[in-house]
Amino acid sequence: MKTFIEGNYDIVVIGAGHAGCEAALAGARMGLKTAMLTLNLDSIAFMACNPSIGGTGKGHLVREIDALGGEMGVNADKTAIQMRMLNEGKGEAVRSLRCQCDKNAYHREMKRTLENTDNLRIIQGEAAEILTTSSVDALNGGDTFPKGEGRNKVCGVMTTYGGILEAKAVIIATGVYLNAEIVTGDLRQRSGPGGFAPATALTENLIKLGFNVRRFKTGTPARLDSRTVSFEKCAVQDGEDKLPAFSFLNAKPADNVRPCHLTYTNKLTHEIILNNLDRSPLYNGDIKSTGPRYCPSIETKVVRFKDKERHQIFLEPEGLDTNEIYVQGMSSSMPHDIQRDMYRSVEGLENCEIMRYAYAIEYDCIDSLDIYPTLEFKKVKGLYTAGQINGTSGYEEAAAQGLVAGINAAFEITGRPPLTIGRDEAYIGVMLDDLTTKGTEEPYRIMTSRAEYRIALRQDNADFRLTPKIADTPLFGEARKNAFERRKREYTDCLTILDGRAEKDKVKSFMSENSVAGESGGITYADLIRRGAPLCEICEYFGILSDIPDEIKRSAEASIKYAGYLKKNAEQIEKAKKLEKKAIPADIDYDEIKGLRLEAREQLKRVRPLTIGQAERIYGVNPADVTVLIVWLATKK
Repeated sequence: MKTFIEGNYDIVVIGAGHAGCEAALAGARMGLKTAMLTLNLDSIAFMACNPSIGGTGKGHLVREIDALGGEMGVNADKTAIQMRMLNEGKGEAVRSLRCQCDKNAYHREMKRTLENTDNLRIIQGEAAEILTTSSVDALNGGDTFPKGEGRNKVCGVMTTYGGILEAKAVIIATGVYLNAEIVTGDLRQRSGPGGFAPATALTENLIKLGFNVRRFKTGTPARLDSRTVSFEKCAVQDGEDKLPAFSFLNAKPADNVRPCHLTYTNKLTHEIILNNLDRSPLYNGDIKSTGPRYCPSIETKVVRFKDKERHQIFLEPEGLDTNEIYVQGMSSSMPHDIQRDMYRSVEGLENCEIMRYAYAIEYDCIDSLDIYPTLEFKKVKGLYTAGQINGTSGYEEAAAQGLVAGINAAFEITGRPPLTIGRDEAYIGVMLDDLTTKGTEEPYRIMTSRAEYRIALRQDNADFRLTPKIADTPLFGEARKNAFERRKREYTDCLTILDGRAEKDKVKSFMSENSVAGESGGITYADLIRRGAPLCEICEYFGILSDIPDEIKRSAEASIKYAGYLKKNAEQIEKAKKLEKKAIPADIDYDEIKGLRLEAREQLKRVRPLTIGQAERIYGVNPADVTVLIVWLATKK
């Protein structure tokens, strides 16, 4: 094949899913010449599964993406058709925004944003090879690049058409497209999600570069024709008013223009599934790859939870310009005839017509232990991976990684230290640390339970935690600067007012009417909060904070209510940081260290942690191993 130079770029992004979009926008917005390569322009920001953004834990990620200058929250707000706050009855730390989006509008708006971003070129084509100094050197007889340290660096991407995109950094964000196969019943097809073509040329090259490639699986439910659904038999799930937007740039909450509906599987549904497990690829041995534990198929749920008489099924609109209904909670890889009977057994779906059948999809991904927390590949400088190629699941996890990879690629090119985000700073930091320290044996999903400091990592304070990290970059911008400063000012004003004292007699009266215990003399509004009085009732009774936004008031209330826990958190974080500051040389030879157990030695060699803190979190490395490592490092100073 004749090759040609298609262009010279600072950054080339392979893939235009949620990770690729964030990576490309970050690079271009920071002034670097960026190219985004995608198999099909129509698949940009494609919502292959549920047309929703956010949810438990995931809503935190979207807020953090926005705080770091990303686009997902902005785009979700633009295309929202329903907003809800999950876990409203629980503590502030685990409350998460969730947005039902218009699927086609989400794609169109993100594509429009990309097309109108300076420094960004979008190219339809397939990546065939990641070019490095070593591979180019070999093609030229070994005389192109000088021998020695740093020789193997990324230098571009070659397409299947022979086009060469020269680059200083490359970000691989291929989603579930690598050697993707759709599986339904006994039918297996080479296909990407939603009928898009798979990417078949790149996996072999990744293996040659040194990646450990493996196979994961995910799936999606059927889409039904809404005209054939009896919604009157289902419970209505309306959106909630007066919720904050996802983006801190957006002061106006989204409109709720379309409800969702709730129904349930039943005994007949479960009988149909159990009687046909021999036709399920998950149970007849056809699918051998690992699927997501926290988003199982309906077959898996029925088999695993045989004691449950029913499972929730949410009927969610795919958009305002389509009749397609997404059947959340009922993903499957059963044959089409079984799917038809299975769906029609559910109340409200007795006469449903399937527009798109459910399917499972298998795809290639890498072992996330192959990359640093910056998302750079350990064996090739300037090569980054982001999204489902790293073994994660979900739009939000992908977008967060894409943003971090894009920022770090730009920082590497411009000579800045990398963006590092700790477990104590963000859910993004928790995810990156989990992936690169512990790895994952199944599609990784963020959850609030993964964050040991979740009381401090609330979605309402994501900008206070993270926006200062981009304050000296073009991602900050005038609009974000104004929004950030306004919110900080409102938060400070709110706390100042709450630290004030009200008239003693009025306080006494309030405490009596609201069953608040304790003395009434000399206490502040904050004291009332600490004694269990809701801030909304305090504001109404005393006529305070009427000009402060509700979300700011909730942030202040949480800070006051959880002050004791936050103080303990801060002490734990400070202790952990001391270990994080103890660096481990990149070239350390663990075989030299006597006293390390064999398992610990092998795990340390595999992960190659950057700090003692990271080493401490590796599976198979116990406290005694860490002590041996610390002592050994001390003798080498």
